[in-house]
Parts: sequence; C-alpha cells; structure tokens
Amino acid sequence: MMNVPLTLRSMLERAEKFFPRKEIVSRTSSGIFRYTYAEYGRRTRRLSSALASLGVKRGERVATFAWNHHRHLEAYFAIPCMGAVLHTINIRLSPEHIIYIVNHAEDRVMLVDEDLVPILEKIQDQLPTIKAYVMMTDKPELPPTTLHPVYSYEQLIEQGDPAYTYPEDLDENAPLGMCYTSATTGNPKGVVYSHRGIFLHSMAVGLADTIGLSENDTIMPVVPMFHANAWGFPFAAVWFGAKQVLPGPGPTPKLLLQLIQQEKVTLAAGVPTVWLGVLKAMEEEQYDVKSLRSVICGGSAAPRSLIQTYETKFGIPFLHAYGMTETSPVALVSRLKSYQQSLSEEEMLDIRAKQGLLVPGLEMRIIGKNGEVAWDGQEMGELQIRGPWIASEYYKDERTKEAFEDGWLKTGDVAVIDGEGFVKLVDRTKDLVKSGGEWISSVDLENALMAHPAVFEASVVGIPHPKWDERPVAFVVLKEEAKGKVDKQELLDFLRGQFVKWWIPDDLVFLEEIPKTSVGKFLKRALREQYKDHLASAQR
Repeated sequence: MMNVPLTLRSMLERAEKFFPRKEIVSRTSSGIFRYTYAEYGRRTRRLSSALASLGVKRGERVATFAWNHHRHLEAYFAIPCMGAVLHTINIRLSPEHIIYIVNHAEDRVMLVDEDLVPILEKIQDQLPTIKAYVMMTDKPELPPTTLHPVYSYEQLIEQGDPAYTYPEDLDENAPLGMCYTSATTGNPKGVVYSHRGIFLHSMAVGLADTIGLSENDTIMPVVPMFHANAWGFPFAAVWFGAKQVLPGPGPTPKLLLQLIQQEKVTLAAGVPTVWLGVLKAMEEEQYDVKSLRSVICGGSAAPRSLIQTYETKFGIPFLHAYGMTETSPVALVSRLKSYQQSLSEEEMLDIRAKQGLLVPGLEMRIIGKNGEVAWDGQEMGELQIRGPWIASEYYKDERTKEAFEDGWLKTGDVAVIDGEGFVKLVDRTKDLVKSGGEWISSVDLENALMAHPAVFEASVVGIPHPKWDERPVAFVVLKEEAKGKVDKQELLDFLRGQFVKWWIPDDLVFLEEIPKTSVGKFLKRALREQYKDHLASAQR
C-alpha cells in the first residue's frame, strides 16, 4: 500500500480541482459576500504567501480572533497547509484568559475582525509574542487602531501569490491547529490537532451513519469557528465540495432562519441554546425551512422535548451528537438502527434523545466503581474514549496526567450505556448532585422541566445542605406568555410525577436569563456560587 501522508493540502486541492464552481456564502459586517471554491483557493494561497512574507515559519502559531466568515475559512486552510499551526481563540473569553492562551501558545501573528479590535487594544502590551496583527475588514482603508504593527487583510493578500505552492513533505502527524478549552476552573487547556487527525475526522463526518455530509449539502455551522474546529464542518465541507453558509458576526435566531430560507440550507449545527432560540423565533414568525434535512445539536445534552418539538411541530429532523474539544470533536451520533425504525414514536424518541452510538474508528469504555459498567442503561461510570482523532495530551500542561491515562481520554462525563450500545450522558462529574450518598442527575431534571410547555430554559445545580451534603435547586426561565401564570409549585408537581421523592429539587427559582459559558452552555458554576447559601437562607 502507498504510504501517502494524510494532510490538509490534498483536501484543499480536491475542492479546487473538482468543485471550482461551488459557492461559499459569507455574511460580513457590510452584507453578503459570495464566491466560488476556485476563488477561495486563490485567496487561501495568497494568504499563505502573505503570512510567509511576514516571517511565519513551519510550526509557528498563527492566531485567529474572529467570527464565522469567509476570511476565517481561508485561514482554516492557509495556515496549516503552509506548515504553520492554526490557533483559534475564543472571542468571548475574559481578557485574563486571552492573555494566558496567547502567551502560552506563543502566537506569532494574529488575524482579528475589525469589531473585535478594541478587545485586543486593551491588552496588546501583555502579548509580547505577537509580532504582527492583521485586521479583517470590509473597508478599503485600514481603520484607525492602536494595534502595532497592523496590516489590512485585503491589502496583504493582494500582494500574495495566488499560485503559492504548498510543501509536500509535511508530516501527517505534525500539528495542524490548536484550541483551548473554555475553563470553568483554572486556566484553559490547550488541545493540539494533527493533519492526520483532522483528515480522518473529516472522513468520519461524511459517513452515512454519522453526519453524512456530502457535496449535495448546504452546510451552515452556527457553532463558532473559534471553538473545537467548528465541529469539523469547515474542513469536511471544503474537502467534499459542499456549499457553505457562514453566518458572520453576532448571528441572531431570526438571522439564522433568514439564511436557512434564502440559501436553502440542508444542515445546520449548533448547541441546544441556539436551537432553543431558533425555536422561539419560528413560533413567532413563519419561515420556509423545508430545505433542512437535519439540524445537528451538540455541546451539551439536548432536552427530549426540544427534539420532539422540532420534529412534530415543524417537521425538521433533529440529530443529536456528542463531542468535546479533546475529541476534534465528533465522537457519538444518535441514529436509529435499521430494525429500530418500527418502534413506537415514543420509543424512538427515547433512543434519539441519547448521545448515541460511537463513531466508527473510535473506541470507548465506561468505567464505574467496579470497572467497566454493565450495558443495562442503569449503571453509571465515566466515559473514556481513544482513537486517531482524539487528543493524547494537553499542550505543555501538567493536567495531562490527570486527564489521559493508559492511552484513554477521561472525558469527565458520567454516562450509562444500554444493551444496544447507545450512550446517554447522565451529567458532568462536577455537576452530579450528591445527596445523602446518592447521585442525582441534573441533566434528567433539566430535560424534564424543559418538557413543560411553560418552560423556555432550565438548569439544575447542587447547593450545599447541612444534612444531605447537597440538594438540587432548579433555575427556570419561563416563556413570555407563561410569566405570572405558572408558579414554582406547578413545576415541582410536574416533576413529582416523573421522579422519586428525593430527586425533587428543594426549591425552584425563576430567572430572566440563565448565565451561559462563552460557547452557549449553561454556566452552572455561576449559579452555584451566587446561590450557595440559598437553602440555608430559605430554612431561616
């Protein structure tokens, strides 16, 4: 067999050769920008050439600080194909964390969107490794800024070579990119991705039994391109020649629906809070979404009620998936087996609300108190994964030893597995509520609450209790039409019909908004901190 390196270069060249007329649609601050893969290839090569002229060498990190748009997509291939390392930075991190990861990664050049420049201007004196900033703007002239030295992206690539030749001797195991986890405690942890890993992960995204992405699709990644490779879709879509729709800065639910309608999007990917917002917008105004063959939901467990509403009320197939920064990230996808298609709607929904089956190419185990758990859907343990696109360490971080053991990634997610091999996440290890020596799943309680017609969002956390160690407290955002009409007793009674007595939250607090992380997940740490004395105060 030929030992051909698995690198990004061949993926880009395939799009240039076989899909030169296919379209990329990008929303920017000034409107919609359209171009073809042929034009994309030339601009991508120009960017590589321009970065080389700035002195970027193999193995050096080039950072991006940007939204989902065509320039960011160009960086996705331009930086790795020249042998440098793409470092996507979460634009919603605190200044302290941004400073930490830029210095820890030792980034040399940073590409930054014009509207995000003020964030960097305040901290540039603390970023000594950055030798040049490149501002991504639609304006013909470089807007005023204190960043120095700074270049205009468009002016810079205009000077680049559209026929820039990529090296053929890159090691497939060489780093392609890196992304830092959104830290809830301590500093973020750096995850490095190899060419080989992303190549194989992109293949997995195209499998019919996973996402099934193909040239026929129009893909809209709502998940930010600064996070976990935008779940791998930008890489795979270029390779397969799929039309891409990039929603640009600060996308709202209505804007996403307009793009789906106008561009006939077939696949869209985002976290549950995104799809909750889109659902609310669809209930307020009518949109033509018949083009969607699926919305893909990951990042955290999707409520069963959310899946049901999308499918029964709007006829939109809802695909549940699981992954994390360390898994590149797709690891589990919830698709029914052929012989499960004849089950009742309720039984099928129960299965599809789980995180699903392991993606081909990976291995997993769920480790409980006594070793691997039984496949009975009941015994809980920590999900552990290994495979060719799973990280093996954190970048220059002593926490590697804690998270990676005997070649396995310890995910920190507590799960059960049924007799068919479908995995269901019960909770994060840190979010399980330990009450009187027994575990309570906050995820199960949240999903049950969000099945109530009056509830828009719900989050459950463990609050310190003098007798039971911890007790669950629920935090709920009501739908507008339900405010003032539904009280906490009704919602607690709703739970009593579904759970044993000791699982029922000790209290339920109504909020206008549940705090969220930088990537749209519920920020339970903030709730625990703010309400740590809540039960003690209530008892007094």
